[in-house]
Amino acid sequence: MNAVEISIIGPAFLAGLLVLVTHVPLGAEVLRRGIIFIDLAIAQVAGLGVIAADRMGWEQNGWMVQIAAVSAALVAAVILNWTDKRWPEIQEALIGVCFILAATAGILVLAGNPHGGEHLKELLVGQILWVTFEGLLPIAIISAVILALWYLLREQTRGLGFYALFAFAVTASMQLVGVYLVFASLIIPALATRKMKARSIGLVSAYGIGTVGYLSGLILSTRLDLPAGAVIVWCLAAFAILFGTLTNRGQ
Repeated sequence: MNAVEISIIGPAFLAGLLVLVTHVPLGAEVLRRGIIFIDLAIAQVAGLGVIAADRMGWEQNGWMVQIAAVSAALVAAVILNWTDKRWPEIQEALIGVCFILAATAGILVLAGNPHGGEHLKELLVGQILWVTFEGLLPIAIISAVILALWYLLREQTRGLGFYALFAFAVTASMQLVGVYLVFASLIIPALATRKMKARSIGLVSAYGIGTVGYLSGLILSTRLDLPAGAVIVWCLAAFAILFGTLTNRGQ
């Protein structure tokens, strides 16, 4: 691996680790609650906030765009928390409806934009290879706060608290790696380690799957000149399947 590849992969790999820091424990909770597609829905709503901000001419990486994205995600979190209390038996279906409404709303807002297709692609697959170490500092701070709140106030982060915390985590990650990688980082490691009895071992294993998946995906994408986000998703899935096969064989 040459110096150029390392300079590109370095910040991208760190970005992936920051996503995994919050998404691995949140993913285990999402899987336990059976609301698998909540991250897709909230990430898509946050993306709709970004699209709306872009439509209004706000600076792409400015604070107003971040506020728009977080605000949209929090609105979705409040609504989904209410539907969870009102109709818990159909919550997963309502989450799916939320996702499809946000996705199609984004398409409608971008309908007259000649670069609309490119904007949608960026939201879905992200641009992880373009991140810089300097740009990761705010994400690192947000991730540390989210992780601290999750472990220190876990018993209190029920209902709206969980949905709000989740909204902040997903919004920050979505703009960093895209909707697809947000979902993959949250669910794939959790699925691979769901049967592990010891919680701590399960978390360590999930972090390991995510770390190896991101690193191998970044290396392959640069060597093969393929979209990094898509390759990382496949690598995460491959290592999750390998881990599941080896652990099941040992039982």
